[in-house]
Amino acid sequence: MIAQMRDIVAAELAPTATPDHPGGLAAALYAGRHVEFFIYGFADDATRRPVTPDTMFNLASLRKPFEATLVALGTLRGELRLDDRLQKYLPELDGDYIRRVTVGELVTHTSGLLLPTDHPPWPSEQFTRAQFIEMLNAWKPQAGEQPGKQRIYSHAGYVLLQLVLENCYRTPIATLFEQRILKPLGMTATFVPERGEDNRAVMEAAWMQRVVQGYSDQGIAIGPIGNQQSYFDLPGTGQMFSSARDLSTFVAACLDGHSVDPHLREALRMTQRESFRVDEKFGQGMAWETVRLPGVTVVDKPGGLNNASGYLGLVPARRIGIVLLANRGEYPHEIARYKILPALAHLVASHGG
Repeated sequence: MIAQMRDIVAAELAPTATPDHPGGLAAALYAGRHVEFFIYGFADDATRRPVTPDTMFNLASLRKPFEATLVALGTLRGELRLDDRLQKYLPELDGDYIRRVTVGELVTHTSGLLLPTDHPPWPSEQFTRAQFIEMLNAWKPQAGEQPGKQRIYSHAGYVLLQLVLENCYRTPIATLFEQRILKPLGMTATFVPERGEDNRAVMEAAWMQRVVQGYSDQGIAIGPIGNQQSYFDLPGTGQMFSSARDLSTFVAACLDGHSVDPHLREALRMTQRESFRVDEKFGQGMAWETVRLPGVTVVDKPGGLNNASGYLGLVPARRIGIVLLANRGEYPHEIARYKILPALAHLVASHGG
């Protein structure tokens, strides 16, 4: 059956990563403890450096399930509560609206927040911590939004969640990821570097040699190799980097986690559970989204920038997962949600899995 699964994945991916497309693609299929990699194109078109399972990509919003896992882990260990108001961790949040928002509402995108950094026209400036707090304190709902009553995707809400976690534990976010998730799972090629000059990640040369050049969907190189983007001039707000191989380890832990610490295993499951029903098809968990399709429920997280695209998709009922990492903007990751994962799930079901 693995050969059939591989054929399904390759048939869908190959047309999206031909030599006519900029950059390359690294994908990983996880199926019942078996991992298969699918590799296409170049990490850097100029030098013709090929993509490998260990090539490092900018993860964009694929970072959010890791923050969500920290929140879930904290609740299971009694270190924080989903119904804690943000003021408990950031007393300077004293605006009429923001002081009513909870940790649980931030992590499930139900806070109602929609800041200028969340939608076009994109701002041209960066915000310091003080400016960010001031913006949050001044924020007023545009159309009657209330904490917990609607799903509005907010990148700024997760930057705020980072500050909450850092203040809760008195530890930088990169260290929290490493100590609480990455090291316990054996993920050795995933991290949030500091952001240096020219918004470039600060990392050792040996790591940087594995990092992609990012491209627009039209093939224009955007930023240097190791480009990180953020509207926030705060430590730790740049993107996470990882490889298809390392993310396949994360997907395996999300779906199986047999050898994982019990608290961490439960935290990974907890993040996937739908906590807000958007409509009959879509729901929102802690970072993860739920998509109910005919005969299959997909739990996934897409992410993207103008020079990077990523996707994590799970079918928990069939223990199937997929990772897609592309070094170009606007990669059509929807094929995983609507074609690849449903086809794989139906195949497994037909074999009694």
